[in-house]
Amino acid sequence: MRKKFIAGNWKMNLDNAAAVTLARELTRSLGDFVAADVAVCPSFVYLSAVAVSLKGGSITLGAQDVFYEANGAFTGEVSVAMLKDVGCTYTIIGHSERRHIIGEGNALINRKTRAALAGGVLPILCIGELLEERERGKTEAVLEEQLREGLVNISAQDMCKITIAYEPVWAIGTGKTASPQQAQDAHAFCRKIIADIFDKTTAQSVRIQYGGSVKADNAAELLGQPDVDGALVGGASLKVNDFIAIVKAGAKT
Repeated sequence: MRKKFIAGNWKMNLDNAAAVTLARELTRSLGDFVAADVAVCPSFVYLSAVAVSLKGGSITLGAQDVFYEANGAFTGEVSVAMLKDVGCTYTIIGHSERRHIIGEGNALINRKTRAALAGGVLPILCIGELLEERERGKTEAVLEEQLREGLVNISAQDMCKITIAYEPVWAIGTGKTASPQQAQDAHAFCRKIIADIFDKTTAQSVRIQYGGSVKADNAAELLGQPDVDGALVGGASLKVNDFIAIVKAGAKT
């Protein structure tokens, strides 16, 4: 299975000039790289500018979120059609910051996921447990709930278009990283739940990424685990050399 790498930590960390420059440098560095799928996810306001910088290269464009309605009076929201209009292939949905800071629940995340699929944008569905949930032995219960409720009314055919991003919340931006075995165990469990919801063939076709302090020096070991199919990269995605090193290390596994 081809690995997938998403530069997901652009968030609110870059202005227009910095986002365009970073996209241009990544495009130049990767050229026509085809050993893995790579995407960048800038803020909504910079999507069009970054799209121009990506032209002619192998990197695709994604958004950091999306709304579930096609149109209407939803001030501040961005629809799937709007994302497609500026060239997005992907959208991140259910990132831990959306869940735990903004307060998005599984039902809302499911609506966004179904809307993205219906509109032709590929969802990157984020799941993951808090530190206290892991310490209480609740990791699997949390992941199962987020998967089962996040994938309601989604067909097996559409499931194959979704990327799952497992991000233990305690490892995001903290410098802490799940051990390769912890990552593998969580990914294998997620694949088991997907197989139960759909079937084993579907589960094997779904890419499950790891996110949480992925760096150049731990990428190969993390991404070498049998059920880890790529990375949703945090702070390292803001540095060209670091992100490229992660992509190339992972593509060799």
